[in-house]
Amino acid sequence: MLTEPVMLDILRESLWTALIIALPILGVALIVGLVIGLLQALTSVQELTLTFVPKLAAILAAYWFSMSFASQMLVRLFQEKIIPLITGA
Repeated sequence: MLTEPVMLDILRESLWTALIIALPILGVALIVGLVIGLLQALTSVQELTLTFVPKLAAILAAYWFSMSFASQMLVRLFQEKIIPLITGA
């Protein structure tokens, strides 16, 4: 039975899982952005593609390396929380 406390618990757990999955990618984007911004400030080069391309490459690499972790987190969420509600177990 999907009551309000159960629904809020699933929502809380889902948001927490989404945050944990997004943290490595956002952390890499933040660090690369800060490093590139610092380099731009030191060299006075203000090229927009200089920030976009390395940050995109770093985000793609972080996504690639964290895919298995994210998949395991999502599978665990579904197996422990969502599928038992659907099946009524």
